[in-house]
Amino acid sequence: MEIRKLRENDKLTISLDGQLDTMTAKELEKELHDSADGVTELVLDLSRLSFITSAGLRILAVAQKMMKRQGRLVIRDPQPDVREVFDVTGLSSFLEIETSYAQ
Repeated sequence: MEIRKLRENDKLTISLDGQLDTMTAKELEKELHDSADGVTELVLDLSRLSFITSAGLRILAVAQKMMKRQGRLVIRDPQPDVREVFDVTGLSSFLEIETSYAQ
């Protein structure tokens, strides 16, 4: 998985490319931990994320909890297969999901 970050004042956008699974979830968790100081808006761009496992879902839940204390988390443009996982697990009811394409 490739992780790209863009920080604009107190907004951090993290773009994920590839698969968020057991092996890559720790890398994302470290990035979130290292980069979240002073962030009031965290955007996770999932437009290029093709697959997510329960380990990835756990990291998103941790990020949601963290950002609930200091601002907001936005999940941007999850691919249909990833969005389906959110829907099936019930996470979509807890996450703020924005899409720029027709569903």
